[in-house]
This record gives sequence, C-alpha cells and structure tokens, in this order.
Amino acid sequence: MPLEDRLLVERSKKGDREAFEQLVQMYENKVYTIAYRLMGNHTDAADLAQEAFIKIYQALPNFRGDSSFSTWIYHITVNVCRDELRKRQRRPTVSLDDSPDNNTCTYELRSNMPTPEEELDRSETQAMVQQCLNELSDDYRIILVMREIQEMAYEEIAENLGCSLGTVKSRLSRARQALKEKISKQMELLSPKRRLAK
Repeated sequence: MPLEDRLLVERSKKGDREAFEQLVQMYENKVYTIAYRLMGNHTDAADLAQEAFIKIYQALPNFRGDSSFSTWIYHITVNVCRDELRKRQRRPTVSLDDSPDNNTCTYELRSNMPTPEEELDRSETQAMVQQCLNELSDDYRIILVMREIQEMAYEEIAENLGCSLGTVKSRLSRARQALKEKISKQMELLSPKRRLAK
C-alpha cells in the first residue's frame, strides 16, 4: 500500500476526518466511475458512490491492510452497486431522469476540435455501448468494468471477487463476447439509420 494511503488510513482510523476527506478526494473519481459503469446513469452513480464512501468510513476500523486500500475500496463499491442491482431485480423501477434526452457526456477540449457531427456520432456510440453494457448480467458488467475501465490486474479482480484467476479469465472472455454480440446487433440496427441520415 502506498505510504500516503497508509498514513491517511491510520489517521482516519483514529477519527481524523480531514484525513478521511483526503482519501475521498483521492478516490472519488474512481469510485464514481465504477458506480456509473455498473449502474449506467449519473444520478445512481452519484448516490451509490456516496453510499460506498459511507460504508468505507464505517468499515475503516476493520481494514487490516491484507490488500491494498484501493482494492478494498473498489470491493466495497462493487458490492454496494451489486446490492442495488439485486434490489432492482426484485422490484424493477423506471426513472424519468434516464430518458435518452438527458444523457450528458463531457469531452476534453483539444486543439483539433471534432465537428459537431463527429461529436454527435461519438456521443451516440458511447450511449449505445453503455446501453449494451447495462444489458449484460451483473457478473459480466462488473468484471468488464474492473478490467476494461478500471484497468485492474487479473489478480486484483480475483481478490475482489473472491474467485480463482482461471474463473476471472474465463468469465472475462465470456463477458467480452457477450458485449461484442450486443454491440454488433446494435450496429446492424443503426447502420440503415446512419445511411439515411447521410
């Protein structure tokens, strides 16, 4: 575990709120990104990232340092999101905030700015990939987010999910294939529309 993490964790365990706030600042973007990729919308991601940090704070006295602090945080975040997804399977809900018109994306400004058409095309593609990701099973979505978005090592994923390295590799392979198939189907559906738009 990095020295800075270790010191901040030790101070946080002793009740130093400022130290915990520093940990939150260090990890809030990664926690939010995991939550967003697993839940598929900004509102849920913000709520669940906040819930994850509450659980992290409450569980901090039990953190022994057997794994890195970042692995421990990701594990809690994934579990918070997984619990919410399970609740929703028992009682499905629809949010009016999740209409396609409310999807917002942010882009870094570059010297060679893309045209508005390119931005629209990229935004549509990102929304389509996120939709395909949302349609995957929870297990597939979680493992893809960990590996492809958070770029976690296979060993770290295995530790987080409590399974063997072989299980991680086979599940990841099946998840990639499932996502590829969903994206291919969506691209087939979009192709005629794009040809008509040009």
